[in-house]
Amino acid sequence: MSTLIGARPRAADPDWAGVLAQVPLFSDLPKRHLRGIAKLAKFRRLPAYTRIVREGDRADSFYLMLEGTAVVRPPGKRPVKIGVGEFFGELALLDNSPRSATVEAQTEVQVASIGRSDFLRMLEHEPKVALILLRTMAARLRLSEVSTKH
Repeated sequence: MSTLIGARPRAADPDWAGVLAQVPLFSDLPKRHLRGIAKLAKFRRLPAYTRIVREGDRADSFYLMLEGTAVVRPPGKRPVKIGVGEFFGELALLDNSPRSATVEAQTEVQVASIGRSDFLRMLEHEPKVALILLRTMAARLRLSEVSTKH
């Protein structure tokens, strides 16, 4: 779960590519590829107290909060409140691991989601995107390894 600083995206926002460029996983992608990913987004409005994802369930979508607030409940840790511009589940686009936390709408929310199968299909047609994502992930892994050694 992370935040897009200053992002106030809306379903009608014509520049979803700009919003996605702030997501670390996508930050190195050219605008053309970001626009392709943005076209995959589906928008949903959910009432308060709706479970958006459940810990242990198959992770098959990335979510971006557009309106409202939600609570992330990781097992054994304090719940964390998230709001507009924050996102979760970006790694669900790449692996098939179970969800690591439950996320529940605290108020009525609107979310944009990108499904794993749509995303993978796009990668098959745009292999350059996969290469850029691999470089981004390798850099993040290298950075995390350096920070754990100190």
